[in-house]
Amino acid sequence: VQLVESGGGLVQPGGSLKLSCEASGFMFSSYDMGWFRQAPGKERESVAGITHSSGATYYADFVKGRFTISRDNGLDRVYLQLNNLRPEDTALYYCNAVADYSRSNYYYPWGQGTQVTVAS
Repeated sequence: VQLVESGGGLVQPGGSLKLSCEASGFMFSSYDMGWFRQAPGKERESVAGITHSSGATYYADFVKGRFTISRDNGLDRVYLQLNNLRPEDTALYYCNAVADYSRSNYYYPWGQGTQVTVAS
């Protein structure tokens, strides 16, 4: 199994980024997927989730209305659109297959993540 995240970068407060995660080694279209993040000195936390068919999504309260999760089962990719970014969104962002789109119980070893830094 491989999870390869990309799309992070340095952005000013209020800016936007679109993260991408390419998955391989498992039947991507059969799994709910989630995005997580880990800031320095903090535990990894769930940010958003999506069902295998894109029928439902979940967002942590601190990103509701600002982030949007989506997926393309034909490309084995899951995306996270980040809008109106805040300094507290600075973290390493990861994706993983999850047992339920609204929960954080993940299946596979973590990828390398993609760094999002929000600073003026």
